Parts: sequence; structure tokens; C-alpha cells
Amino acid sequence: MSILPLEGLKVLDFCWVAVGPMTTKYLSEYGATVLRVESAKRPETLRRAGPFAGGQSGINRSGYFANYNANKYGLSIDMGHPKAPELILRIAEWADVVTENFTPGTLERWGLGYDELSRVNPRIVLFSASMLGRGGPMQTQPGFGAVLSSLAGYTNIIGWPDRGPVNPYGAYTDFVCPKFAVAAILAAVDRQRATGCGTHLDMSQLETSLHFGGPMLLDAAVNGREPELVGNRHPAASPHGAYPCAPELHSARGEPVEPSFDQLRMSGGVNTGETDRWITIAVFTDQQWAALRDEMAADGVTDAQSGEFRTFRVRKAHEDKLDGIIAGWTANHDRHELMRRLQAAGVPAGVVNDTRDLFEDAQLQHRNHFTWLDHPEMGPYATDYTESHLSATPGRLDRPAPLLGQDTEHALREIVGLSEAEYRELEEAGALE
Repeated sequence: MSILPLEGLKVLDFCWVAVGPMTTKYLSEYGATVLRVESAKRPETLRRAGPFAGGQSGINRSGYFANYNANKYGLSIDMGHPKAPELILRIAEWADVVTENFTPGTLERWGLGYDELSRVNPRIVLFSASMLGRGGPMQTQPGFGAVLSSLAGYTNIIGWPDRGPVNPYGAYTDFVCPKFAVAAILAAVDRQRATGCGTHLDMSQLETSLHFGGPMLLDAAVNGREPELVGNRHPAASPHGAYPCAPELHSARGEPVEPSFDQLRMSGGVNTGETDRWITIAVFTDQQWAALRDEMAADGVTDAQSGEFRTFRVRKAHEDKLDGIIAGWTANHDRHELMRRLQAAGVPAGVVNDTRDLFEDAQLQHRNHFTWLDHPEMGPYATDYTESHLSATPGRLDRPAPLLGQDTEHALREIVGLSEAEYRELEEAGALE
């Protein structure tokens, strides 16, 4: 078995919810030993978030939590116990990196800020991620990714012109920030190994996520122009949208498709065996438009041949009408067949997948994107394998997410090096849950 690139890197992980666990999962996947601290008195938010295995809720049954915490060791420590800070400082002597994404000031209130950590381990790298970064009038602003999406301006640009704005899917900022976080941590570790010096990395999730709004920020700063709600449309493309396709009675593997509750409701409670299917089409050039128009004409749809759609400018002026014509055409086609046909003609097009489609996707299967792990309580579950494949040192996911506190004794005695007497004293005092 190959040696992983981060083998030997020791991480004490206080991260919770999404951005932190996603970050440390990259580290554990490439060989770092990650000791993840939790508390039974205040369980991690994602442990209480669905979906739950078998539809049965439980502190150890969250698929959301399990997806982000494979390969880690789970410790349960009562951080309110007077012996907890002393124990954490002992683990910090062992660690190379400490990670946390609490509200600024939390570690300091425990007596575990960077000054205290670096006193026992001058080489320590402390990674702190927070909503808005440390210092300033709003450093203690609480919230999750949905709040950050609003603060970063993304909620203001997503939605339809005749409706209110909406958030991007999920905790958007949590999903993009780990890529920056991992690079910063590895840079600090590289410096640590070269100089023996520690670092405190202070990451503002708001400032990190602003990088993805660069064009709209530039437009506002230079041109004084605020973006508008435009649904799926694009200022430099027409048509540009998602269009309905023929419903499918079976999945790509030929298995029956179970309709959703909303589909049953829309059909009056009758199981029709159908499910919504969509295709996206994005036309940026006149050549692409001509190809799309010819494909529609080949099926007898000639409305798009009208002069009002000849150029980009006039297509933009009549976009509602054009979208209606295209939707009427796509609705009679299988999405995969239409995608292949349009792509062959030079028209940018792609199917809209649902979750079931992702597990059946031939490309994702080829790259082993979904790794199946056997969880002691949930049974087999799928987790995301890293999107970057290193040829000489590919990452590995070989341990499921830990049960709450399942590795406390093993981690403290076998990995950190506490004696049996030291461990039993902490256990009897109630510092270990």
C-alpha cells in the first residue's frame, strides 16, 4: 500500500457543521491522523441533520455527518469540565495542526487560544474559520452558510424577476471555502517544517466567498450597475435556460422510478411512474443558434425560423416567446438523446441530473467518486471521494465516520500517549463523555 502524502501529519480537530469537517476530510483522506473532538452534551449540528439511514433519526445515523467525517477518530470530551483545557493542551503538544470554526473568542474562553497553544507547542498551526473573520465590529456575528450567502450578496442575485430572491442550494459558502482552507493549511505546514515556526490562520468565510462574485463586484464598482434577478438567463447568451423533457418511466439502468411526493400531489395522488426531466441549453454564438434552429426545424418546429430570432439582440428582446417555443420542442424528447444530438451539432447542452442519476453516472462510476463504507450503525453508505486523483499517492477512504466518542480511549492512550492511570483519572472525573 502506497504511503500517503500527508502521512505523519497530526491534526486536533474542533471543526463542526460543514466548512470545517469538509476541510479536515481532505487531510484525513490523504493520510493525516485527525482526532475529532465532540461533546455528547452539545452534539454536532450535522449529527442531528438528515437524511438519516433508513429514515430513522439518531445521533449516529446522519448521512450528512457521515459524508464529511470519514477516516477520522472520534473523541468525546466535556469542554466545560475544569480538566478539559489541560487535556487539550496535552493533545496540542502531540499535534501539528489545530482546526476550529467556532465564533471568535470561544477557544480563548477555554484558555486554548493561539497564545496558550503555542506556549506548549511553538510549532503549532492553528486554523480558525469564522463567519466574518476575527476583529472588527461584527466578529461575533453568528450564523451558518445561508446567512453568509446573504451577506456576500448571492441571495440578491438568485431568483426570478417576478419573485423574491432565494439562497443558493445549501450552505453555499461552506462548500467553496474548504478549497482555500486546505491550501492555506498546507502552506502553513510547509513553513512549519522548514522553519519550526507556528502560524495562526484567520479565515473569513465572507471574504473567501466574495472571490466567486468578482464580476458583479467589478460591475458595481466600475459601472455602478447592480445585478438583477434573471432566473436562468445570461447577459451574453440567448437562449440560455433549463427546458422540460419527456418524463422517464425507468432509470438509466431500467429500474422503475419512484415518483416524489410532489409528483404524486400534482398527478392527483396517482402513481404515473413518471418523473420530471430537464435539459439545459446555452447558446452564445450565432453559429450555435443556427445549429439549434436547424435541429428544431428537422423535427418540424419552424417557429424559431422567424426573423425576430435572427440575431442575438432580437432574441434577447423576444426571450419569453423563444423559451416557450424551445420548451414545447424539448418536451417531446428524451433528455439524454437530445443532449447527444445537440452536442453533436455543436450546441452546448447538458442533462439535469437528480441524485439517483449521480449514482448511475458512468463517468462518476469510472472514477470511483462514490466510496462505500460500512458504518457500525447505519450499515453501508456512500461518501464522496476526492475530486483530484494523485497518480503516485492517491487518497484513501477506508474508515467510516466515527460513532460519537467511539475512539476516545484508543486516541488518547494509543495515539496521544496518555498512560492508563492518566486516562482513568480523566474518565472518573467526568471529563470524558
